[in-house]
Amino acid sequence: MNEAGRVSVSVLGTGLIGIDLASKIMRSDRLDLRLVAGRDATSPGLSQAARLGMPVATRGIHSLIEAGEPFDAVFDATNAFFHAEHAEKLSALDTLLIDLTPSRAGHMVVPTVNKAEIVWHRDISMVSCGGQASIPILNAITKVHEIDYIEVVTTAATLSVGRGTRMNLDEYVETTQEAIRGFTGVKDVKVILNISPARPPATFRVAMALLGKGLTTDSVHSLVTGAAREIRSFVEGFDVRACTVDDSQIFIAVEVTSSGDRIPRYAGNLDIINSAAIHVAECYAVDRLSTPGRRRHEQGNSRPRGPVGQADPDS
Repeated sequence: MNEAGRVSVSVLGTGLIGIDLASKIMRSDRLDLRLVAGRDATSPGLSQAARLGMPVATRGIHSLIEAGEPFDAVFDATNAFFHAEHAEKLSALDTLLIDLTPSRAGHMVVPTVNKAEIVWHRDISMVSCGGQASIPILNAITKVHEIDYIEVVTTAATLSVGRGTRMNLDEYVETTQEAIRGFTGVKDVKVILNISPARPPATFRVAMALLGKGLTTDSVHSLVTGAAREIRSFVEGFDVRACTVDDSQIFIAVEVTSSGDRIPRYAGNLDIINSAAIHVAECYAVDRLSTPGRRRHEQGNSRPRGPVGQADPDS
């Protein structure tokens, strides 16, 4: 913790997600960006970070390990294949690792649903962009209504999907499905990912279809509106475009536009997962500001891991 009361953080990965993430961190009152690390000194992302005045390094995870002082938090914006190695190498450094890859290695967190669990875990999974957009709504509905089937179809513009994400398409689907099952209790879940080459580029969109019992329009609309309001507290461009209830069926469509900082407005997939990750880090920073919070975090390694989405009873 530095003198300004901010936690020191670094970003590992210099693709589309990593550079937008670093730009957002620079605006945070709680986070102090100390390093952006990549593996290719000639990468456009690393060059862009340097031009923006960000501290950069070119030895990837080794740059973080060799830093003079461990970081309070590290954002992993590489790909799912490398995350386990990164977690192992950072495990002895008292660092919170926030995983933006669909690796399924860490504890899954969707801030509006289970952010109370952040302090008990050292490796936090942000699931996926589609998971962050859909799970708050699905969780709210399944708490009240009996749902038998969930289908989630995510559409993202091809220009907003970087190389790392393209390498992890299967992992994206599997991780999002697992997270939806864990946060809703519904076993029959199907996730589909569309990468659209349309011009102009398609705005990030997530469509949800649910089959259940005892559904009412007033109840579902109220639940969706409440969940969306909570998401918009840190993702301004989150918008519910459709919400219909027909007997035993629900259809919901949401769109996310980015804040238009270092990424185009259609790239809401990057904006929502990065904004959620920063919200997690800022919640961690607030907890670190109090002595009891630091003590809870330090004891976290010995605390048993509960089911996904189930908050600790005394948190």
